[in-house]
Amino acid sequence: MTEYELDAVDREILYALQEEARNLSSGEIAERTDASSSTVRKRIQRLESEGVIKGYSANIDYTKSGYPIRMLLFCTAPIPERGDYLDEVLDIPGVVSVQELVTGEENLLVTAVVKNDRDITPIAQELSDMGLTITDEVLVRSHESTSFDEFSAE
Repeated sequence: MTEYELDAVDREILYALQEEARNLSSGEIAERTDASSSTVRKRIQRLESEGVIKGYSANIDYTKSGYPIRMLLFCTAPIPERGDYLDEVLDIPGVVSVQELVTGEENLLVTAVVKNDRDITPIAQELSDMGLTITDEVLVRSHESTSFDEFSAE
């Protein structure tokens, strides 16, 4: 698959969606981009079909929703197979993300959210049963993120 070439309108659409996808209409995004509302809708559809926009999700405060423990589990998998584990790891209850790392001995980063310390053990056991080696566990106190500013015209 070739890389999709973003133009200024595409980047501004992506920036707006990163900031507040739920609260912006295509008309409001159009005002930001100096494009028509129908152009924005078509561009969003194209960005989705090209896989640039992979989906939409809520930014959840897991602590406030009853899952106060966020754990990062650094794992090692055989290098040629590390990408093969991604879907299987995401199927583990409590796992909210997995990242394939390309440098270092630790080549998978698994993020899990749980209610209490005891809930980590079953996740770790499932990872181990898959053949992954957990090399480090990190308890996360807080997590914040922001929009990628390279998409902004400003």
